[in-house]
Amino acid sequence: MSTPLDVLVVGAGAAGLTVVESLRRKGYRGRITLLGDEDRVPYDRPPLSKQVLAGTWDAERTHLRTRDVLDSLEAELVLGDRALALDAAARTVRTESGAELAAEAIVLATGLRARRLPGLSGTAGVHVLRTLDDAARLRGELLEAEKVVVVGDGVLGAETAATARLMGADVTLTGPQAAPMRAQLGHDVAQLLATLHTERGVRLRPDTLVEALETADGRVTGVRPVDGATIPADLVVMAVGSTPATDWLAGSGLVLEDGVVCDSRCRAADGIYAAGDVARFHHEALDRTLRSENRTNATEQAVLVAANILGEDRPYTPVPYFWTDQFGVKIQVHGLPTPTSTVHIVEGGTEQGRFVARYHDGEGGPVAVLGWNMPKQARLQRRHLTDRYTPAAAATPR
Repeated sequence: MSTPLDVLVVGAGAAGLTVVESLRRKGYRGRITLLGDEDRVPYDRPPLSKQVLAGTWDAERTHLRTRDVLDSLEAELVLGDRALALDAAARTVRTESGAELAAEAIVLATGLRARRLPGLSGTAGVHVLRTLDDAARLRGELLEAEKVVVVGDGVLGAETAATARLMGADVTLTGPQAAPMRAQLGHDVAQLLATLHTERGVRLRPDTLVEALETADGRVTGVRPVDGATIPADLVVMAVGSTPATDWLAGSGLVLEDGVVCDSRCRAADGIYAAGDVARFHHEALDRTLRSENRTNATEQAVLVAANILGEDRPYTPVPYFWTDQFGVKIQVHGLPTPTSTVHIVEGGTEQGRFVARYHDGEGGPVAVLGWNMPKQARLQRRHLTDRYTPAAAATPR
């Protein structure tokens, strides 16, 4: 495989920027173009639901690199221009401005789009949280809101509820699960998280599906569950998940199934790669496809994509990982817990507010490790996951 003369990276977030940096770090001197739909330099998203929403960080602090560092990469930044279509065979991207951008290698790093309930466009007091502009609008209204309802009990919903409560709002967190983040943490640890929220004053409405929002004079006034009375609200945050930003790839010839489907090298087609939240890749050790929505995956996968563009031919076999901070509690999860996993605390204890837990499914080694206010110890326990997430060929000494 020859080194491409030029590379086009579509998506100017953490994954896209890391591809550019990794290519340059490896000595690539060809032309690089970084295309982004927001008129902003690349910035970090995890702080949006925490530090930015709380007001402890301004927008500039989220910038991933200074302008001087970006200039030193000698890449062309095309910002504020959305990609509209890809011709995979010709390796050409058409943008909203009418530009036609071509390159011998293209990296798709367009991330996610927040899900929105239909029929709510223009309704005051209803927010999603995906961009810096979203965070600024939400913060402005949170400072004046009295009754806040967060719809969605995953990571984003739980983090937003915690931040809003710390800002002094009356907060209700509602969602379809028995406890916040049950799908990611399992029943036992999710119950601990539920207790944490309740003790801090968040009202929980578990096992609750939202049927509709109630409005008056163009502004939200409440959330109507399928079963039960309306929950009053003058501000609603919709944290009902995200979808991979692949709508613009329809008709491109790529396989799109909850993301851009790739092989184990994160290659979607000849000369076309994907990285970050949008990429569904084949994990050789697990023999299944995965799509990971987290910051660590975005950068690690981008580094590998850059290596493979330059001919290294390496499979992507990460130990999946995510973290969340809520009410001062830091939770890290290495691996993939399942709803049927049994949980064993191996360090610390729940009564101490600090522990490490291993998740097991049947016989064999653990499938995941979780740290609750014990990040260093959780990282050390991560070694017990190595065999599960390492391809057999790589694990066998030669």
